[in-house]
Amino acid sequence: MPEKILITSALPYANGPIHFGHIAGAYLPGDCYARFERLRGNDVLYLCGSDEYGIAITLSADLAKRTPKEHVDIFHAINEDFFRKLNFSFDHYSRTTWPGHVETVQQFFLDLYKNGYIEEKVEDHLFSVEENRFLADRYVVGTCPQCGYPEARGDECSKCGASYEATDLKNPRSKLTNTPLQKKPSKHWYLRFDLFKDRLKEWLLQKTDWKPNVLRFAMHYADTLKPRAITRDSSWGIPVPLPEAVGKVLYVWFDAPIGYISAAKELSEKKKDPDLWKKYWLDPNVKLVHFIGKDNIPFHTVFFPAMIMGQNVPYKLPDEVPANEFYLLEGKQFSKSDNWYIDLEGFFVRYTTDQIRYYLATSAPETSDAEFTWKEFQQRCNSDLLGKLGNFVHRTLVFLKNNCDSKVPLVSHMESDDLEFLSDVKQKVEEASFAYSHFQLRKAAAVLMEIAQLGNIYFDKKKPWTLKGDVEKLSAVLYGCLECIKCLALVASPIIPSTAESIWKLLGYKTSVEKGLWKSIIETPIPPGQVIEEPKVLFRKIEDAEIVLEMEKLQKKETKEDPRISFDEFSKVDLRVATILHVEAVPKSKKLYRIEVELGSEKRQIVSGIAEAFSPQDLIGKKVVMVANLAPAKLMGIESQGMILAVGDGKELELLCVNKSPSGSKVS
Repeated sequence: MPEKILITSALPYANGPIHFGHIAGAYLPGDCYARFERLRGNDVLYLCGSDEYGIAITLSADLAKRTPKEHVDIFHAINEDFFRKLNFSFDHYSRTTWPGHVETVQQFFLDLYKNGYIEEKVEDHLFSVEENRFLADRYVVGTCPQCGYPEARGDECSKCGASYEATDLKNPRSKLTNTPLQKKPSKHWYLRFDLFKDRLKEWLLQKTDWKPNVLRFAMHYADTLKPRAITRDSSWGIPVPLPEAVGKVLYVWFDAPIGYISAAKELSEKKKDPDLWKKYWLDPNVKLVHFIGKDNIPFHTVFFPAMIMGQNVPYKLPDEVPANEFYLLEGKQFSKSDNWYIDLEGFFVRYTTDQIRYYLATSAPETSDAEFTWKEFQQRCNSDLLGKLGNFVHRTLVFLKNNCDSKVPLVSHMESDDLEFLSDVKQKVEEASFAYSHFQLRKAAAVLMEIAQLGNIYFDKKKPWTLKGDVEKLSAVLYGCLECIKCLALVASPIIPSTAESIWKLLGYKTSVEKGLWKSIIETPIPPGQVIEEPKVLFRKIEDAEIVLEMEKLQKKETKEDPRISFDEFSKVDLRVATILHVEAVPKSKKLYRIEVELGSEKRQIVSGIAEAFSPQDLIGKKVVMVANLAPAKLMGIESQGMILAVGDGKELELLCVNKSPSGSKVS
C-alpha cells in the first residue's frame, strides 16, 4: 500500500530574490526526494510558499517607496518564477498573505493561550529614538552576551550559535543607522517554551536516525528553553486575536511554519476537497519531512513542534528534518548587498536548468558547508554530464541507428559478462534508491555517474563495431547498453528531470518516465522492435573562456573602489547628442533593445536596458544624450557602441533628451 508522505521546504522570505545558496540547502533536496517518492508509487504532497510578514519587510518596503503588500507581491512572483525555471515539482506554492493563513495562525495562538502556554508581560524592548520605532531582532546588532562577538545578530550569535533575546545584547545598536538603542517598556505576549522542555527532550531522544548535527543542535535548544516574545508592535502581520492587543501582531517566526498547514488548506480549497489537508496533517501514519537550512533547525525541531504540542488539533509532528549546512560562493556567503552573487537572469540564458541542478546535487552541503565554484561547475558539466552520461547515450543510439535500423534488437542469448554488466547496473540502481530515500543527494548523483561509467566501460570492452558479423552477440551488447540507458533515465529523473525525459523519449517511449514506477521500470525490459528517436546531443561543452568571463564578473563585483573621481577623469567622458533612428527587441531578453542612432556624420548601434520602460515607437526620433567614447561591449552577443543616459530604476525611466541641438553636438 502506498505510503503517505508530506514534504515541506522552508518558506523563502519575500524580501528579496532567493539564490543558489538557498536552493542547495532546502529546496533541491526536497524536490529530488519528492520526485523519487512519487516514482516509488507513494502518495506525496510537497508544499512550499512565500513567508511575507515581519518588520524587515515593512522597512524594506519603506526604503523602496512601496506598501508591504506591493513589496511581497514583487518577490513572491520573482521567487515563484525562479522555482519554475529550476523545474521544481511543488504540489502547491502558497503565500502567508492569503486570507486562510490568518485564521489558521490565530487559532494556533488561541489554543496555546487558552491552554495556559501564553502569558502577557510588560518588559523592556529595544527602541530606536532616531527611527521612532521598536526594532525587530534582525535589525539589531550588538555584542554577544556569551562569547563577546561584537557583531552578533539580534536573536542569535553567528559565531558561537548562542540564542537569546535582543535585550540581552551588550551595546545594542540599529543595523540601519548604527545608532545606540535604548530599552523601553512595551506589553507583549510570551510563549512559555519552558513548559514544553521535558516533552520535547523525550520526543527528540526518539529521533536516533536524525543527522547528528541536527539532533545535537535541537537538544541544545531544548535544554535552554525559556519564554519568548511572540508579538511585535507593527501594522504588518497577523493581528493578535485579543481585544486588548490593538496594534500588536504575531512575530514572523511564529506564523511562518504554520504556513505549511495553511498551504495545505489553500490547496484543499482550490481542489474543492475540504478534507484534503486533514488526510496529511491529521493522520499519524503520514511521514512528515521538513527540508531546511541549518539556520532553521531550532524553529523546526523545537519551537514549531512545541507549538503543535500545545494545540487542541492533533497536527502531525515531523518525522525527519534533514537540515543541510551553508552553501557558499567561491568560499564566501552569497550576498547581494556585498556584490557577491550570481546574476540568475543571465545564468539561465547561458546554462541549462539541469546543469545547475546536477552541480548543486553533487556539491550539496549535507554534512558540512560546501561551495559553488565556477571551475568545478564547468568540470562537472563537461566531465560528468557531457563526457560520461551524454557520451554513453549518444554513442549507443548512433550505433543502433547505423547498424540496427534504429530498432531495439531481439536477444536470444547473453554471455556471462553481459549478464554481469546488467547485474552491476541494477545493483547501482538499488544504491541510488537507498541514497534518495536517506536524503543523500550527493551519493545519488555520484551513483548516476557510476552507472554511466559502467556503460562506457562495457561499450569499450565489447567493441560492438567488431561484432557486425555476429548478430546474436551484437544484439546482446546493444540490448545491455539500452537497458543501462533506461536505468540512467530512471536514476536521473529526480535530479535532472528534463534530461531524463529526453533520454526516455530517445529510447522510443511515448509515456513519461516521471509518471512511471521505480520497480516496474527496472523490471520491465525495453520491448524488442521499439523504434528509437533520432539521436541528439544532450549537453554542450562549457568553454574555458566562458568561465574566465564569469570569474571576471565576480571579481569586478567584489572590487570596491573610491567612488569619487577627479575633474580630469570626468572630462574624459564624451557626452554627445544622438538621434534614435531604429529600435528592435533583443531576442530572449525582456530588458534589452538594439537601438540605431545618428551621431552627426556617423551611425552606431547601442544595446540598452530600457525595454521595460518604453515601446519602440516612443523612442524613434528622440534626441538623447549618450556616452560616445565608451569602449564597445557585447551584450547577448550584440556589440554595443555607446550608452544612452537615463534616470530611474529600470521600469520607470526618464531619458535625458534635448530639443534644439543637432545630432553629434557635444554636451558640456
